[in-house]
Amino acid sequence: MKVEFGEIKCNFGEIRLLPESIDDLWHLQHLIAPGDLVFATTFRSVDAANDKIRPEKTEKRPVRLGLRVDRLEFSEHGIRLRLTGLIEHGIDTGAFHTINVETGYEISVIKQWRPLDLERIERAKKASVYGVIHILTVEEGEAELFRLRQYGPESAMTITAGSGKGAETESRSSFFEQVMSAIADISGPLIIAGPGFIKDDFVKFAKNRNSSGADRAIVVETRRIGRGAVQEVIGRGALDKLIGDLQLSREVRMMDEVLRRIAQEGAVAYGRMEVADAIGFGAVEQVLIADTLLRDPEIMALIETAEGMRADVVVLSSAFEPGERLTALGGIAALLRYKM
Repeated sequence: MKVEFGEIKCNFGEIRLLPESIDDLWHLQHLIAPGDLVFATTFRSVDAANDKIRPEKTEKRPVRLGLRVDRLEFSEHGIRLRLTGLIEHGIDTGAFHTINVETGYEISVIKQWRPLDLERIERAKKASVYGVIHILTVEEGEAELFRLRQYGPESAMTITAGSGKGAETESRSSFFEQVMSAIADISGPLIIAGPGFIKDDFVKFAKNRNSSGADRAIVVETRRIGRGAVQEVIGRGALDKLIGDLQLSREVRMMDEVLRRIAQEGAVAYGRMEVADAIGFGAVEQVLIADTLLRDPEIMALIETAEGMRADVVVLSSAFEPGERLTALGGIAALLRYKM
């Protein structure tokens, strides 16, 4: 995400944002809320007044509008964020309009910025430097390639070898060739994971054929393949070797710690009531919140109180397994300084 700060006073003001990837659009979904003012160049139907023969004819022209957001909708498959609301600045003031925000489309947002918002912006800026991380999971006769988005893993390709008997070595070589072709165009970081020796055999095969992807890949031992292997890779900190403190890695570790303390009846609270009580006693060290609750006024009031006590706040993606686990616990949990 490219970011340019305008005039900001007391955390209120304008920030210009240019999303560069689908991850950035996902971040914008959580940065923009109903009531925010968004400026963008968009297309609006304008009457062709000089067309006397066809007075009903209209054409769409690029115009700069200021939209007071009423609702927003994100589609990871459509790769766009739809912002709908009333026009406050520009032509047709008072009319409803929808802005389709896509990658490479600059918008300006004017609002009261929360510390959580600014932290998310910095995270998006940092992530854009490294590009998309890919994780290839490999087992005998089966491989799956994932793009690691900031909202979770996205399956990019699945490859399976034929199940026929005979010519086993030749069949494996053909399978490896297909997998090698799948990673040929990957320019960003790559992790190759899986159980047993098959992943190591593939890496050796690919290196012997001068595969640049295999040469720079990190190899990780996992018990599973597919999404389960991606979860293990993140949980073991392999991503930190690539880009440091990646948010998803942090989410996995923290959620594992929450579940461990729950199992041991340790210093932890979960659910609205328990977390609210812990915050009231000043016992909270870190708060975990599912991104689906960021529009909840009651929850945000709790978060602001916790931040006032210098508690660390971590927002978990509900589209990824740690966020799903947190949602099952009520969407909010806290690691405590002491057991209550």
